[in-house]
Amino acid sequence: MAPVTDGPRTLLDSDFLRRIEQLQLTARKVLAGRLRGERRSKRRGTSIEFADHREYIPGDDIRHLDWNIYARLERLFLKLFLEEQEMTLHVLVDVSKSMTMGQPEKLLYARRVAAALGYIALINNDKAGVYAMRGRQLATFAPTRGRARTWALLQFLGDLGGEGDTDLASACRQFVLQQRSRGIVVLLSDLMDPHGFEDALKWLLHRNHEVYVLHLLSRDELEPKLLGHLELVDCETGDRTEVTINRPLLRRYREMLDALCTSARDWCNAHGMVYTVASTDTPFDQLILNFLRRRGLLR
Repeated sequence: MAPVTDGPRTLLDSDFLRRIEQLQLTARKVLAGRLRGERRSKRRGTSIEFADHREYIPGDDIRHLDWNIYARLERLFLKLFLEEQEMTLHVLVDVSKSMTMGQPEKLLYARRVAAALGYIALINNDKAGVYAMRGRQLATFAPTRGRARTWALLQFLGDLGGEGDTDLASACRQFVLQQRSRGIVVLLSDLMDPHGFEDALKWLLHRNHEVYVLHLLSRDELEPKLLGHLELVDCETGDRTEVTINRPLLRRYREMLDALCTSARDWCNAHGMVYTVASTDTPFDQLILNFLRRRGLLR
């Protein structure tokens, strides 16, 4: 596959695609799909892989009786099999104006993560969908399956630009109303929402999704170097504020940012979600190949 480019930059190059060919998504929960795919769940079904026996109950399908056991014990037992089910990956990408900040840009980093995860899902015959969250709007690349759909998904991501304000709760509400089946949800956002993040994440609990929150921050946000009298402009609202930045103010800022990250981590842990904060200066291949594997999303 040729590299997918974003202007002069590359989302996924061919060398990286080769390196992730052997990865696949994993699920900590049993995800009930409507169709059988190539993903094995712990749910008992009627696929080809034998799992266990149980005693026959009137009304069971007699085609699955184990006649060899009956010949030995003169008792009826049913063969149980592992059911193969599809996995559906939903990647929610915050494309508000604040995501265009940082070097490298947070939105570019988020699109690369979404591209890599989507590619891994599609080449393993799982379904993958992408949802771009901008204010109250939700642009959707509907869940699809098959390696042949990789280019379309990456093209959708390549066309995403950052603009507008942040309203995570409205976007997550629309997503939950659109997609009623359970799946793996990965939220890529800086969580810079004036209304907070809790209401947004509460919506993701409605379908009992397996949720990963990847909190993306730039190095300038984690360790700002600004000092002196400055006029700060809110990139989403345009509001201007004159402020004198000194070391005590920077220390207070870091305390508030630490409080946000700690609050998000604790909230996610309490509700069965996986939370990860990542700086966009973390090498992208390390995030995918090492960190997300340790967090249980990939293997």
